[in-house]
Amino acid sequence: MSPGDPALALPLTAPDEDAVPDYVQSLERAANYLPQAQRAQLRRAWAVGAAAHAGQTRKSGEPYITHPVAVAQVLAEQGLDVETLVAAILHDTIEDTPLSRQDLAAQFGETVAGLVDGVTKLDKLHFADRQEAAAESFRKMLLAMSRDLRVILIKLADRLHNMRTLGAQSAEARRRIAVETLEIFAPIAQRLGMNLIKSELQDLGFRALHPWRHAVIEKRIRSQPVVRREALAQIEARLAQKLALEKLPHRLVGRIKTPWSIYTKMHAENRSFDQVMDVFGYRVIVDSVPDCYHALGVVHSVYKPLDARFRDFIAIPKANGYQSLHTVLFGPYGSPIEVQIRTREMDLVAERGVAAHWAYKHGGDAGNSAQSRASAWIAGLVESQRGTGSSLEFLENVKVDLFPDEVYLFSPKGDILSLPRNSTALDFAYAVHTDVGNHAVAARVDRKLAPLRAQLASGQTVEIITAKSASPAPQWLEYVVTGKARTAIRQQLKHLEHEDAVRVGHHMLDRALGERGTSLDRLPLARLDGYLAENRFPRLEALLADIALGNRMPTQVALTLAQEQPPNLLQPDAVPGERILITGSERGVISFAQCCMPIPGDEIMGYHSAGKGIVVHRLECPNVAEFRKSPERWVAIGWDRAVSGDFDAALRIEVENRPGVLAQVAAAIAHAESNIDRVEYLERDTHTAAIRFSIEVSDRKHLAEVMRRIRRLGVVHGVGRL
Repeated sequence: MSPGDPALALPLTAPDEDAVPDYVQSLERAANYLPQAQRAQLRRAWAVGAAAHAGQTRKSGEPYITHPVAVAQVLAEQGLDVETLVAAILHDTIEDTPLSRQDLAAQFGETVAGLVDGVTKLDKLHFADRQEAAAESFRKMLLAMSRDLRVILIKLADRLHNMRTLGAQSAEARRRIAVETLEIFAPIAQRLGMNLIKSELQDLGFRALHPWRHAVIEKRIRSQPVVRREALAQIEARLAQKLALEKLPHRLVGRIKTPWSIYTKMHAENRSFDQVMDVFGYRVIVDSVPDCYHALGVVHSVYKPLDARFRDFIAIPKANGYQSLHTVLFGPYGSPIEVQIRTREMDLVAERGVAAHWAYKHGGDAGNSAQSRASAWIAGLVESQRGTGSSLEFLENVKVDLFPDEVYLFSPKGDILSLPRNSTALDFAYAVHTDVGNHAVAARVDRKLAPLRAQLASGQTVEIITAKSASPAPQWLEYVVTGKARTAIRQQLKHLEHEDAVRVGHHMLDRALGERGTSLDRLPLARLDGYLAENRFPRLEALLADIALGNRMPTQVALTLAQEQPPNLLQPDAVPGERILITGSERGVISFAQCCMPIPGDEIMGYHSAGKGIVVHRLECPNVAEFRKSPERWVAIGWDRAVSGDFDAALRIEVENRPGVLAQVAAAIAHAESNIDRVEYLERDTHTAAIRFSIEVSDRKHLAEVMRRIRRLGVVHGVGRL
């Protein structure tokens, strides 16, 4: 249908008051902070949406338009601007109705059309499965978020209303939506500081996922014993009295725990319901930052604070902009009292997060803090998604970044960076800048040298030491926790692997062409281009990498490319016997066989294996006899003079079977500056034991030194290389 079709005629004026349903009037009441002219825009948007969704119903049987209007009401309760509310009312029109982006732009402006387009899911592409579609939809939503944060606010409100009306879905759909809500949307709401929406999403997700557990905990909360209610009232009265005597204007409210928070605390800390509930919580809201610290002194004078439980999130805000003073007091009933102290502006930001920015009449600074932090977080995600191979990988990285536990770290200049808990110095390096991470070699943590794998704790000052020649190693992926670091390392490793593959493939193809009397440089350009086009290689480098990885045999490629050359006519500069020299820096192209574990100094041969590239074996390896049956797959290979790195080796050590022997052998290996990867017993009886040690050495000399140190031990009967 075209926009001009009579079936799509859009109402240009708002309908009469009598024709407006209750749910629209409810939205208008929630949006009464908007001027009259803007509220008229909401009614017009409803009229357009209702006409576009005419005939469509939800699974509950209600008209479909009730859903987007309810989404808009959630946002109106957060104090959002009129453009966001209009976009919320129309957020499903591009996807589910004949209305186009151009129609919306013409009627409501480019901003509204852009917001709707950002929320629209990818329904026209075909994916391998639902999981991939959801991941790709999330990636698109993120890119739209980077242009306008209000996209995610609409998406969160959309998810919240869907969770409120989840009963109409099938059991399987309820479970899938609940898991997605708890894993993705609730953490995003938390990351954006939107605690009210986060708490409701978590509770609704918990109820959908574990209805029985939710019902039991909810019933226990409602039926609190009289003793607890009296205790709450007495503590609140004492705190309020002392604050009033200090003439400190304040609002004191008790904090009510939700079923989800109780469940997660019971699960994580292995505590009973009574132990979790045996904590009283209060929030003190005051006028200014100095009043916060004044109130802290007051509550500490009423009840003694518990040591090491004070946190100052005003001086060092959380990554989502949250600010508050947290303290835990020793209560009169032996139960801890958790107290949060904050200003009114901080309370607004704590509950609404980035949405608080639009709730300020004059765009006050307090809202900008949460918004700028959210924008910086999203910018980091956008940067990392550019280097991610798939939508699913990207989504996993985002999940890692959404962990709420954080450590706060300082740069040498005093800048504060927040990272997930268990982050390492390498995560910090990538948080500073991707190039800093790629060239990191060590760190100084509180002015002391530390390895890149060192885990960091809040309050530490971290300085990264870099070197131009340094580059990521595959093992780095084992000890980074942030999505940005993981993505950057993978991207750089792929780049380095590709460079190594091109270099090795060039050598192999040139050698095969040399045996046919030519070389890559002498091939007619037209013939080479024709071969690349025929085999769908975008450029020569792709062919060379394919050869190195074992997907194409160099002899067959050379045979095709050299078809018009006289066979076996060697040119003076064709050197068929030249070997590929291993430097130790090759990644993904050359691997070392686990059957014989070659190390520098061993006599070796290379076997060209499909999908694995060149696999290096020792010449004395028992499997070499089998490889002799395929001489075309042999690759002349040797060790470069400058070879470096750690190589796997294995030793069989026979020792006396008594306590402390293993520790002696391990110490001897460590003194020889070798790392132990794995230890396993091969044989064991009453008097002796045979143990296999998997270790890392630099070459045969290093291995000999390790074996020499082991033999010196009186408890060792024999040692040999496996």
